[in-house]
Amino acid sequence: MSQLMFFNGLLTITLAIVFSGSISEAKASQKGGKGPVRATAEIQGCDNATDVSGRAMLKERKSEEGVKQVDVSLMVKGLTPGKHAVHIHETAECVPCGAAGGHFDPGPFGFTSPDGNHPFHSGDLINIEANRRGLAHLNTTTTRVTLSPGPLSLFDADGSAFIIHVNTDTYCPNGEESGCAGGSRAACGVIELDD
Repeated sequence: MSQLMFFNGLLTITLAIVFSGSISEAKASQKGGKGPVRATAEIQGCDNATDVSGRAMLKERKSEEGVKQVDVSLMVKGLTPGKHAVHIHETAECVPCGAAGGHFDPGPFGFTSPDGNHPFHSGDLINIEANRRGLAHLNTTTTRVTLSPGPLSLFDADGSAFIIHVNTDTYCPNGEESGCAGGSRAACGVIELDD
């Protein structure tokens, strides 16, 4: 079995397990039901020279304290080996990747500059690590964003997108420093609410 076939099979099985549930459950949630709200993003490389592709899946749920939590699962192939920064950016646009704007950071004191106010943006996530074959998988949970309506919703007037960067996110321990949040953009995916 080729590595690509193995990866695609693993991607399908993993995403099915992590995000099992029916479409009707997601529709019920968006109409006031009790099911989780879900979203997806198809990840593509930022230029024709790279063969990066993958998929992100998001699921919103309430914690025991009533805070909304969003589970993020991201599987990507074609990255260079090592760690890569992952962020949610402020605009649902990937052509070109720079059109996704800065980091998602709504609110009266929002500051979307990637290397400024980092790692305190609402859209800041942890690094994803690619193995020597370029395959990468990330599972994480955030309380900094929501999929449902509200002040932290990824589905504001201009939507949101995932950006995977060329380099590692150092989380800018010395404050604003060029490239500390991962530098150039390797891949992008517009986040879309599931029907």
